[in-house]
Amino acid sequence: MRVSRTQAAENRQTVINVASRLFRERGFDGIGLKDLMKGAGLTQGAFYKQFASKEDLAVEASKRALESASGRWSDAAAAHPDDPLGAVIGFYLSDGHRGEKMDGCPIVALGADAARQGPDVKAEFEAGIKAHLDVIGRFIAGTDEVSRGKAMAILATMVGAVTLSRVVNDPDLAQALLDAAAEQVRGVTAA
Repeated sequence: MRVSRTQAAENRQTVINVASRLFRERGFDGIGLKDLMKGAGLTQGAFYKQFASKEDLAVEASKRALESASGRWSDAAAAHPDDPLGAVIGFYLSDGHRGEKMDGCPIVALGADAARQGPDVKAEFEAGIKAHLDVIGRFIAGTDEVSRGKAMAILATMVGAVTLSRVVNDPDLAQALLDAAAEQVRGVTAA
C-alpha cells in the first residue's frame, strides 16, 4: 500500500521525534534501526524511504532535541520574567531534570557521543550550544565580551553538574552537585 506524501512527511517527523528521545536515553549507538522504527510504529524498511542513513537521522534528531531544550529554557524564562535566569537555573539544576533521560538536556545526554560523530551532527550541537549561550547572554548585564564569557562559564557549569549528578549513585551527592553548581552560577551572575 502506497503512503501519501502527507503521511510520509508525518512519518518522518514521528521518526525524528522518537529518535530524539531514544538517542538521549540510549545514545546514538545504543539503539538499532529496527528498535527505533518499532518505537515510531513503523517498519525498518520504511527507514530508508525517509533517511539516507542513521547519521542523517542523528543530525535531524539532534537538531530536534536541541530545539526542544532551547524551547524549555525559553518557557521557564517566560514564566518568570522578573528572574528569567533564576528560572532557567532552577529548572535545569533540579532533581526532576536530572532524572529526565529521554527529554532532558541533549548536551548532557549525548555530548560525549556527539564528539565521536561526524561533522554534521557536531554542527547541530554547535548551533544548539550557541543558542543556549545566546539565551543566557540575554539575561546577563555587561559588555558583549564579558557577558559571553559569563554565559560560557554558566553553561559549562550547569552541563557539568547535571552530567556528574547523573553518574553517581548517591542521591545526596547528586543533589549536592546540583546545589553547588546553582550557587556558583548565581555567583557568576552577581559579579
